[in-house]
Amino acid sequence: MSCPSPRPSKTLRFGVGIAAAAVLTAVPAYRAVASAADGTTASDGALDRPVSPFDEGRPAVDRLDPALLAAVRQATLDARRDGVEMQLNSGWRSPRHQQHLLDEAVAEHGPDEARRQVLTPDRSSHVTGEAVDVGPVEADRWLQRHGTAYGLCQVYANEIWHFELRTVPGGSCPPQLPDASAS
Repeated sequence: MSCPSPRPSKTLRFGVGIAAAAVLTAVPAYRAVASAADGTTASDGALDRPVSPFDEGRPAVDRLDPALLAAVRQATLDARRDGVEMQLNSGWRSPRHQQHLLDEAVAEHGPDEARRQVLTPDRSSHVTGEAVDVGPVEADRWLQRHGTAYGLCQVYANEIWHFELRTVPGGSCPPQLPDASAS
């Protein structure tokens, strides 16, 4: 859907088990990013590759909520000090791009499974600029451990890459929802 597939050899090299690698590879949000061929463009927030949260001039970055962007940028700097490179696989998305991702999920998985993975444009935090999808997997894991220091919380249990500002820096994150259908 919106995030590139992790390379299996890299996933395994960083100690994520074979079962986890299989799950992560199968999750739609880690598939190829949208391109002009599917009707979405950079102006819709589509990314052709992962980008730095410091990569200005891209609507996916520039249209993020300023507080979220500041938190992600600070987390990126701190993660780098720990040897972890953090990138954005997705950020702000236009309603058109979000709808395309939903339509794609419905076509691939059917409506019930699609609801677990992709919200409608009127309910998606990506459309309001209040969510980011982070990668690679080691960056996701780093944010799971340290995100609360920045107010960043993993929202859905089935999306290790999806983070939103859900607490004050140093606070506690609310319980994760099982998936997007629980929103």
